[in-house]
Amino acid sequence: MTQDIDVLILGAGINGAGLFRDLCEQGVNAVIVDKADYGGGTSAAPSRLIHGGIKYLETGELRLVAQSTLERNLLLKNAPHLVKPLPTVIPIFSWLRGIGPALRTLMGSTTAPRSRGAVLMKAGLAMYDFYGRRHRVMPRHQLWSRARALREIPPLTPRIKAAGQYYDAAVTLPERLVWELVADGLRANPAARALNHTALTGTDGDVIHLTGPQGTLSLRPRIVVNAAGPWIDRVNAALGASTRMIGGTKGSHILLDHPELLAALNGRMIYFEADDGRICLVFPYLDRALVGSTDIRADDPDDVACDDAEIAYFLDALRGLLPGLHFDDSQIVYAYSGIRPLPASDAANPGLISRDHSAPEIAADANRRWPIIALVGGKWTTFRGFAEEVADDLLTRLNASRRIATDRLPIGGGRDYPADAGAWSDDAARRTLAAPARARHLLARYGTTAAAILAAEGAAPIMLADSDHSEQELDWIIRNEQVGTLADLVMRRTALAVTGHLSARDLARIADICAAALDWDAARRDRELRETQAMLLTRHRLRMDQAASA
Repeated sequence: MTQDIDVLILGAGINGAGLFRDLCEQGVNAVIVDKADYGGGTSAAPSRLIHGGIKYLETGELRLVAQSTLERNLLLKNAPHLVKPLPTVIPIFSWLRGIGPALRTLMGSTTAPRSRGAVLMKAGLAMYDFYGRRHRVMPRHQLWSRARALREIPPLTPRIKAAGQYYDAAVTLPERLVWELVADGLRANPAARALNHTALTGTDGDVIHLTGPQGTLSLRPRIVVNAAGPWIDRVNAALGASTRMIGGTKGSHILLDHPELLAALNGRMIYFEADDGRICLVFPYLDRALVGSTDIRADDPDDVACDDAEIAYFLDALRGLLPGLHFDDSQIVYAYSGIRPLPASDAANPGLISRDHSAPEIAADANRRWPIIALVGGKWTTFRGFAEEVADDLLTRLNASRRIATDRLPIGGGRDYPADAGAWSDDAARRTLAAPARARHLLARYGTTAAAILAAEGAAPIMLADSDHSEQELDWIIRNEQVGTLADLVMRRTALAVTGHLSARDLARIADICAAALDWDAARRDRELRETQAMLLTRHRLRMDQAASA
């Protein structure tokens, strides 16, 4: 049986999920589909920054900076459980360098400045404050003397001349934020559908056939949105349209178990130039130090991993920046990599390819009754604004109008988020018999969704052997958040894997919990455990025995 729908979104990364929520809020009959899991592709591999893009100032993308700083400020308000302020320090190694090259880049040069001196950084930070003034929630920038920079971060190289401090933000669990957007869409419009682990299996230009755990589904959409990120050209081909829209670059990151580094950072990110002029970063992330990122031409999103050369590059960059600390690959607890779905470009320097977004249309024709709208480019921070632009266009095409704005709309566990976390936690503890400290912990992790999890745990949470997650917590997530595989749970609904705290003992127990909740037989349970463990060990460099001993 074929179902008629308004919009089919192919790809449930951050752009697709943001658009799905927006359309559902407007009452549109939408379906979102992903061949894997929500937020499981490129959206799972960001630097975890929610930022205005200070480096886009020198490429003249001022509109993008203005939009990004606004969206950053809105996310701090709408998703306070997942998006937190992040003080950021930029070491400065000269006073005047970079002014000429920056002006040439601003005028269209394809070579970025190799060094940015104090004068240039002061001007850039002042502009950044100016563009971030709408809905401002964080302090303005400061310029530190060399003496203060070395006092604040003692292991910094004494080669610095000064440092700038400004504020951006970070997202603790980006994959959860993607899921929460999808869940918000389903809540807003119960007629909508969201399907993960569901593949596009064919189309005759009228009906699109999908196959997943629910069986085969046939949909007749009025509009198709291709939100497949780095897979966009492949999905277009499957829909009967040959394109070259994407020219992606690979971005890799590592996480370090390094208490001395965390102490030196003291809650700050350092955003710095490596010796070759490329921008790197290091900041505290869930009790680890996150280091990134590379920007290398690549086009195969199905076979991407952080390689030895990239790891050596990161460690060398850290040694040059922080000679007072020791770095080696034994400190790595996790690594990840993804392909940025940037627009196809012949730019010599991948770092100068625009991070702006666009939504080109492939018009309907005699062989295909529906247009394809592709979501090209963009960045994590601007997903809401991008979704709003595309949703408004789709509403016009559907002869509908906007009912609800999303700029002030809370996301997931950000709904009814308390001004006083302590009072909320004490009240939740009284109602559920949980310990107040546990209530505070889960509020910080899940926002107000914690209330349901605390009710499931009650007074006696059964904790995993090697982590601070409970069995009831994971069981609730499995039953309420469309978990389909063991990897969905440990890599995307929680941060168990990425923090490197996931032991082999806990993974086996989590597989048992999944099997009970999802009615897996012993063979399915063992296969899920085997495949997930192999992927984490080989592709992500997770050291499970080390996690258990920690």
